[in-house]
Amino acid sequence: MLLISEQDVLKFLPMTEAVRLVREAMLALGKGASQNQPRRRLHMESGAVLHSLAGAHGAYFGTKVYSTHPEHGAHFAVLLYEQATARPVALIEANHLGQIRTGAATGVATDLLAARDAKTLCVIGSGFQAKTQLEAIACVRKLDDVRVWSRHADGREAFARQESKRLSLPVRAVESAQAAVEGADIVVTATYSREPVFDYAWVRQGAHVNLIGSNHPKRREGPKELIDAAQTIAVDSIEQAKIESGDLLLAWSEQDWSTPRLREMGALLRDGYTRAEPRATVFKSNGLGVQDVAAGGYVYERVLKSGNGRKIDFLYS
Repeated sequence: MLLISEQDVLKFLPMTEAVRLVREAMLALGKGASQNQPRRRLHMESGAVLHSLAGAHGAYFGTKVYSTHPEHGAHFAVLLYEQATARPVALIEANHLGQIRTGAATGVATDLLAARDAKTLCVIGSGFQAKTQLEAIACVRKLDDVRVWSRHADGREAFARQESKRLSLPVRAVESAQAAVEGADIVVTATYSREPVFDYAWVRQGAHVNLIGSNHPKRREGPKELIDAAQTIAVDSIEQAKIESGDLLLAWSEQDWSTPRLREMGALLRDGYTRAEPRATVFKSNGLGVQDVAAGGYVYERVLKSGNGRKIDFLYS
């Protein structure tokens, strides 16, 4: 069994491959060839929370387990097993794996749902997840204007400088969420906000919006008016969305979940998707265990081939 480090993940999981892997995993899920188990949470009196989500894809199955605490941060790991033998093959440090595959899911959704000539991107949020959101979207669209806004001027200015240099893109910090959203072809939100971070009136006709920050039933980043007006609302899993997609749960009644406008990404990839009208499209991301398994399996195979990684004993293996 291999212990795979964060450095190994960064070395062996480029965003272009991550987008491909997540697309394949979601398509396989849509065809019934892969499996996913929604996230479950265990809450402690201290404020700590244990989260777990599982999946099976290709030659592997596994579980991502992570802990969070409002004052002490988050700690992620993926335990990967071989389907043919049930043998544990890798324990993967997964802070960056989760960051990369979350961005990759947005890349897949943007490639499918955004206009082909989309070139202007709004990023709301400038933290850990925002970086790979931008990187993934840049993999599927040729961007010529990227605006970033977050609450703290220092953070958004630093993000613009660093990402402009890292990705060779024209990234600029703007003074308000409205200035970031208005006129943008693609919008992505990567925040911890409990309330909407933009107004629907700012969203241009036909824009594509990725809501990725919230996986809590009482938090949302997008306004109800956007959810009501969108021609298509894509989710990675309807089952999981009903548990934790505050953007939908806070906007809809029980009857609204039956709308044909709500589709899983796997089904859209399986059936094909064509933008039918010039109205906004939405991707509400939560993140799936099957995506972690797809990415983790790919990294494991590259690490194994390279001779990197540290062998460890695991129970009776």
